[in-house]
Amino acid sequence: MATLTTQTITAAGLDPTYAAASGGGDKVTPGPTTFLHVINGGGSPVTVTLAVPGNFYAAVANPDLEVTVAASGERMIPVPQAPFANAADSGLASVSYSGVTSVTVAALRI
Repeated sequence: MATLTTQTITAAGLDPTYAAASGGGDKVTPGPTTFLHVINGGGSPVTVTLAVPGNFYAAVANPDLEVTVAASGERMIPVPQAPFANAADSGLASVSYSGVTSVTVAALRI
């Protein structure tokens, strides 16, 4: 599991660096303008899951966010602090992938 470095988009623009999606998932620092750019270069859809820590009421786990990235497609997925920051993990958000072959990802913010 890798912690992605969040790259800042400035007024001059940004040529982002993408990393291969980790088989064990990735972590990212959430924020009000943070998002993931996921590119699926494979021939099958991939589901990106952002974990939502904690429980709703006492015993019901909060539902995670699942986003499907189409084959040869891409998605930009917002990662705000609420509900994704996990206090038990230094405030990081956890991201997992249903497959990682030909999948690249960048954590970005404006």
